[in-house]
Amino acid sequence: MSKRLFDWILSTLGLLMLAPVLLLIALAVKLDSPGPVFYRQERVGRHGAPFRIHKFRTMRHEPAGQGLQITVGADSRITGVGGFLRSTKLDELAQLIDVWLGDMSLVGPRPEVPRYVAHYPAGLREKILSVRPGITDIASIEYRDESNVLARATDPEYAYIHEVMPHKLALAASYVDQASVWTDIKLIVRTIQAILSK
Repeated sequence: MSKRLFDWILSTLGLLMLAPVLLLIALAVKLDSPGPVFYRQERVGRHGAPFRIHKFRTMRHEPAGQGLQITVGADSRITGVGGFLRSTKLDELAQLIDVWLGDMSLVGPRPEVPRYVAHYPAGLREKILSVRPGITDIASIEYRDESNVLARATDPEYAYIHEVMPHKLALAASYVDQASVWTDIKLIVRTIQAILSK
């Protein structure tokens, strides 16, 4: 089975089976604070093609271009419902739409904003962007408390670009070298285990 077919089948089943949960999350987001249900942000996809990712909105709605593009610690922008969605990773379920559309994969390097992709070393950039970005990967598991790590830094954005991102890129490159449906299944199981253990 091809990776794309695997993604399409599971994302279709996921959207159908989780429809009641997705509707409840959407209602909770809407009732919790003014603004849209989804947070849409430009990310860099396969071969450098831009796309707008879907996430359930977890922060106060702000005009485009305002605020940091990373989350640091107990960010004051996070809403009440948003805090719960982030801690349980339920906000990421909306990305099943992106997988179904073909912009993303269930497993793959996390898609970054253009601002940070500009800092990718040339060789790694081409390699990592040769595959579809994913909802989860090994870096997502290892850095699931990334915002708390950055909160301890004097300059969170500098720490992200020069300390966190190089390690995440190395993990992403390693995934590209061994990507397969079986690898994806193992990482999906590990992701579920990590969320449940937390």
